[in-house]
Amino acid sequence: MTEKDFKTLGAIFIIIIFATCLAFAGSQGGVTVFSGIPLFALSIAITFIIQWIAFIPAFVFRTEKFYDLMGSITYCTVIILSIILNPKIDLRSILLLILVLIWAIRLGTFLFCRIMREGEDTRFKEIKKSASSFLLTWTLQGLWVSFTLATALAAITVEQREEIGVSGLIGLLVWIVGFGFEAISDYQKSKFRSIPENKGKFINTGFWSISRHPNYFGEIVIWIGIAIIALPTLQGWRWLTLISPIFVTLLLTRVSGIPILENRADEKWGGQEDYEEYKKNTPVLIPKPPFKK
Repeated sequence: MTEKDFKTLGAIFIIIIFATCLAFAGSQGGVTVFSGIPLFALSIAITFIIQWIAFIPAFVFRTEKFYDLMGSITYCTVIILSIILNPKIDLRSILLLILVLIWAIRLGTFLFCRIMREGEDTRFKEIKKSASSFLLTWTLQGLWVSFTLATALAAITVEQREEIGVSGLIGLLVWIVGFGFEAISDYQKSKFRSIPENKGKFINTGFWSISRHPNYFGEIVIWIGIAIIALPTLQGWRWLTLISPIFVTLLLTRVSGIPILENRADEKWGGQEDYEEYKKNTPVLIPKPPFKK
């Protein structure tokens, strides 16, 4: 085992510690199953177990084609189990279940169709050659799902129920706006790329004319909506599950989303007058009306 492998395994251990802390915080004041196991903690454990099981065939066949799909399947599996195993279900729980399933199924199907069409995700080209590095990637997805789903799971598994109230309606409306932005943006980009004349060009129409990353804006708003719906159920350590929208925002704006795509775009179209004009007048994330001279 190389020094790199040891460092990678160390990173996996740290991820597990983070997940354990999240499981502890989210389980406070929550329902238990199977003679005392916190349902929230069990949900987090299942999230990682699914990733580690999926890693085995993925590494054997050196494929990343099912990575994003398994992420969506994990969202669906975990939130469905949190409902099935839960002795206390209310309207808020059902609403959260429906919203997460709609989002996960839509996005998972979209990403799976895209990778099957393109044939490869270049992010994994070197990673999938190393067992430890590839395992780290799957473990990171477990943390990603856990952090993102944390607020919804906290609301579903809470012992003390609260009326859904105005926050439920406001959160639903916010979610609808976010889902609309993400789904429509993805559709517009797929349609743009399907036109042969657009090969090698960047999209600057539709929602992409008011934001350089409207799909990411939609993703962030979706999880803010989920957090608003869950807000009245949070207390004590459970407030830490609000890491969900914060994590999504930081991930997309500072780590694996916008920074990577912006660099790729600059490498591909940097220096082109139309692209530089588009970049100058179109916000990176938060939409605004197109620039008018």
